[in-house]
Amino acid sequence: MLDFDSVRNNTKTLNELTAGLTIADLRALTHESVDTITKMIAGCTDADVIFQPVDPEAHDTYAASDTDKGLAWTLGHVVVHVTASSEESAFLGAEMARGVANHGRSRYETAWETVTTMAQVRQRLEESLRMRLASLDMWPDAPDLSISYEPWPGGPSINAVSRFVLGVFHEESHYKQIADILRQTRGE
Repeated sequence: MLDFDSVRNNTKTLNELTAGLTIADLRALTHESVDTITKMIAGCTDADVIFQPVDPEAHDTYAASDTDKGLAWTLGHVVVHVTASSEESAFLGAEMARGVANHGRSRYETAWETVTTMAQVRQRLEESLRMRLASLDMWPDAPDLSISYEPWPGGPSINAVSRFVLGVFHEESHYKQIADILRQTRGE
């Protein structure tokens, strides 16, 4: 896994961290991230997927309703969220690598309320892995790294490689949340 702490601590930009990464590196990083989550949830049951954890810091600015803004996320919710974010980054990165300037978001997130079993969680992870890897097949042999943009106001300027990796970075930032949910499911 890349040392994302260097980006969090502002000692490197995302472009600096990802400079020189190849499509093979992006494939390996994607496998590593999905494998990490898969290992974390290996012993989970269907009850763990819908377990409602306690999260005093829960705040979802983009929640569908005001009542959901402070809702702690279930394991199923976290998995559909991180996979949707990684897929969005993968698809936008592929467009940029092909010379297409960013033109907005490209996001679809499975309704978290519908993910209630470990079979669905595993399927979502496998499907997301397949789609992200397929997006890398759309990259040209010599990707265009001259196109960049700020993914949010005041955010870092990122190129195609960084756009792809931003999804993995975001996914990795939720590992602690997943671990906390699993800790709570065990009554710890």
